[in-house]
Amino acid sequence: MTLPKAMSLTDEAARRAAALIAKSPKPVLGLRVGVEQGGCSGLTYKIEYAEERLPHEEVVEDKGVRIFIEPKALMYLLGSVMDYRENKFESGFVFDNPNETGRCGCGESFSVRDMKPGS
Repeated sequence: MTLPKAMSLTDEAARRAAALIAKSPKPVLGLRVGVEQGGCSGLTYKIEYAEERLPHEEVVEDKGVRIFIEPKALMYLLGSVMDYRENKFESGFVFDNPNETGRCGCGESFSVRDMKPGS
């Protein structure tokens, strides 16, 4: 049985990620995706360059791009699709995350169901 990928990328996200990796001022292996406390809904996504693989990170290779998922973020991101959108007012990576239970009005933060055992 093959397990599904922890996360996948749209064509636009893969193109933008590849362009960012190519423009990095230092050699990098890919992009690192995580979540951190913040925003009015509780959690925010974070994306940074990955210069090395950290212990216990999940590695997703999709459309020629390598994404490293922080261990503590995996349960929040499982099954997500990373996209890149650009319009005349904003541009950036966005996530279609099946684990989200709410999102703030500006779209900068999200919430998930309490993932403690028994909840």
